[in-house]
Amino acid sequence: MSEQQPFSQSLRRATAAAHDRAHHSRYMDALFGGRLALADYGTLVVQYWHIYAALEDGADRLADHPVVGGFAVDALRRRDAIAADLAFLRGPDWADELHPLASTAAYAARIRETVEAWPGGWVAHHYTRYLGDIAGGQAVRVLLERHYGVTGDGARFYDFAALGPVPPFRTHYRALLDAAAWDDVERARIADEACHAFELNIAMLRELADTVPPEHLAA
Repeated sequence: MSEQQPFSQSLRRATAAAHDRAHHSRYMDALFGGRLALADYGTLVVQYWHIYAALEDGADRLADHPVVGGFAVDALRRRDAIAADLAFLRGPDWADELHPLASTAAYAARIRETVEAWPGGWVAHHYTRYLGDIAGGQAVRVLLERHYGVTGDGARFYDFAALGPVPPFRTHYRALLDAAAWDDVERARIADEACHAFELNIAMLRELADTVPPEHLAA
């Protein structure tokens, strides 16, 4: 990777194709088309419980790390929001039915592996999830209201008011990426892991599509 190019730009370019594939999966196409039942969306939120538990357990472990600790921003944490959403979507016994899909379990396991062995890899997963949530994920918040009448509980996952204005935060996050003490080899590894994170997400979305009645997926 060029030393003249900020790492945040290199990372965005490296992941662009995988990001686009995830956005246009059958499951996401059906979700954005308003064809899924709200219960189908609830199954996605169950998967988020496991993914964000892995990410945020990592944030707890790595908060004092000299290189990656700055990424462990408390205002990004999603677990409380996911809990509120699942209580709305699945009812008061939601915590008794949190079985991950096989692809989700593999995704969460990979995140936990990076937390234990490779903090830069954890940042790759952190980047792919949270920056997507505060940007493109907001479109999901809009469609939940438009197609399902869901605001507040049920859609709290996408509420990042605690961050304050999003554009300055995104600028801050990119500055953290650019300033981190990684050489070109490590940056290339992180970019590869970010692409792998998208592939893990794509596998999860593919398996999610298999849980949906076929008529809900058809355009």
